[in-house]
Amino acid sequence: MKTRIQELRKERGLSQESFAREIGVTRQTIISLEKEKYVASLELAFKIAKFFNKSIEEVFIYEE
Repeated sequence: MKTRIQELRKERGLSQESFAREIGVTRQTIISLEKEKYVASLELAFKIAKFFNKSIEEVFIYEE
């Protein structure tokens, strides 16, 4: 699953560490999400989308 997390995070001038703290996960989780090696749980996807004031579909792009 593709994500726009890195793009959105950088637009806000946030480091991986500070973004991770804001949403209550580790920096490693952010790295894995940005490298698309980890798919966020539904709860985490909602947290991330809400943080950026976006819909889940605007942050996470599903590809078959």
